[in-house]
Amino acid sequence: MLRRYAGRFVDLLAVLAIAFVAYRIFFAPRDLSARNAHPAPRVTYVPLAGGTPFALHDQRGKLVFLDFFASWCEPCRISLPWVESFARAHPDVEVIPVDVGEPAAVARDFAQRYGLHGVVLDPQALSSGFFQIQGFPTMVVVDPQGRIRATWEGLNPAIKLNMENARKTLL
Repeated sequence: MLRRYAGRFVDLLAVLAIAFVAYRIFFAPRDLSARNAHPAPRVTYVPLAGGTPFALHDQRGKLVFLDFFASWCEPCRISLPWVESFARAHPDVEVIPVDVGEPAAVARDFAQRYGLHGVVLDPQALSSGFFQIQGFPTMVVVDPQGRIRATWEGLNPAIKLNMENARKTLL
């Protein structure tokens, strides 16, 4: 009798785990409501390719996706090509890959290997505090008014779908 209940308990745990994953992928990232929005910090990053620094506060009027990553992050290696594909297909938004906590040489090799464009550097990992980043990859959505509307943490197979939803909702 105990074995039967143990089996049902394991089944219940499996269903709950699947429901949690589905919620995190398909429902939680779609919450872009203004009630939870808060001003984005005034951060400036140095572009990997050189040139004018990227200042987030200068992006008012644009929808900005900040994609925080590190070269050692295996899930980042999976998600960055998806994000880069979205960026190429949607030039009306700013998609900024932010390499966190690594030297420029490491970021440059990684960006070349994965075909990343527009990479900016955060070598002191200050973004972790500014944006409360707890892991990689982390996507932060900043609306045209300069407010953070969403933060999506972890590998998300539906990232392009979520970015498109944010684009349609916030532009």
